[in-house]
Amino acid sequence: MFGQLCRALLICLAVLGAPAGAAPAGSLVIIGGGLRADNAEVWQRIVDLAGGKGARIAVFPSAAINPEKSGMGTIKRLNQHGADAFFVPVAVKLAGSDYREAADDAALAARVRAASGVYFVGGDQGRITQALLRPDGSRTAVLDAVWAVYRGGGVIAGSSAGAAIMSSTMFYDAKPVLEMLKMGVTDGREIAPGLGFIGNDIFVDQHLLVRGRFARMIPVMLKKGYKLGLGIDENTAMVVSARRDVEIIGYSGALLIDLSRASSDVQNKNFNVTNAAISYLDRGDKFNLVTRAFTPSPDKAENKLDPTQPDMREPVFTNDILGNNAVLDLMGNLIDNSQQEAIGIAFGNPRDSLAELGFEFRFSKTVNSVGYSSSEAEAYSVLKLRLDIRPIQLTQPFYRYK
Repeated sequence: MFGQLCRALLICLAVLGAPAGAAPAGSLVIIGGGLRADNAEVWQRIVDLAGGKGARIAVFPSAAINPEKSGMGTIKRLNQHGADAFFVPVAVKLAGSDYREAADDAALAARVRAASGVYFVGGDQGRITQALLRPDGSRTAVLDAVWAVYRGGGVIAGSSAGAAIMSSTMFYDAKPVLEMLKMGVTDGREIAPGLGFIGNDIFVDQHLLVRGRFARMIPVMLKKGYKLGLGIDENTAMVVSARRDVEIIGYSGALLIDLSRASSDVQNKNFNVTNAAISYLDRGDKFNLVTRAFTPSPDKAENKLDPTQPDMREPVFTNDILGNNAVLDLMGNLIDNSQQEAIGIAFGNPRDSLAELGFEFRFSKTVNSVGYSSSEAEAYSVLKLRLDIRPIQLTQPFYRYK
């Protein structure tokens, strides 16, 4: 009860005019897409962070192709876990509504501002920014209200497109991953400004492991100057507190990419990167974005891997590093192995343009690499593998009949 009263007081202060630059007192729940109805851990955490039973949560269907259906489905799930969620009619595709008028409607903004949580459904993230930012890029009244909720201690949650908007840069009209490595990224085309709830220093991506999207994060991070990137997998969430503690909950995990010591050979016209660091944070793991401190999940706390007693010894290789969960399998097989490095290859259809251009992903263990294994399941947490990516030329044709 005391916590709910404090949260209500903070929201009131925000309504009365908390400074726009104040550090948010709230939290984020960043969901990688594909959130299942039975993932009670994620749904309940959103409700709990909004204040628990009866929490007012504003549901934004702005990204959806069918806003009413998507919005009402989300409201149903939140209410099943104790919330009192409501529909916010600000969506480009909402029939019979002018989204620009709705986004600057004072009464609607007041309803959102009085909530203790906000949820952005999935779809097309470009529709979210189109609906909530004015043509000149300034915030609408409703978006100002969302920020007031966040600054005042409320929770901002979003799945898929709702996750993409969390960083100040988001993917917009993105090409396939391999094509992006070959052709590069352009502001206003593949990427565009997001809403920046997580701050200007962290890049966020979603649907990560199942679609091999970790590789597309790196060229964007290099282009925009990000040092840290977080990519969250489907049916999984990152909970980010006001103190910038990240906790992984749900079905799978997240990849952390650190480019603090990375470099790129600008003389090479093709994409390349040297000395990037890549980590896998499994469900239950925690990581602080400020101190960079890692805390393993309770089932891994006593199972730090001993590099002198590896479980595996065979070479680690995949010819499809961008495939479903391929990077996770490779990292897990390497960290508990006598081998010091692993190779993954990415290449496309031999009939595609630039078919001869591929990429080698070389993962290496360093003195800073650490692994943990679960005592309850076949699962690893992997910290600080070195990743080098360089272009390779593939011989044409790729194969011959015998």
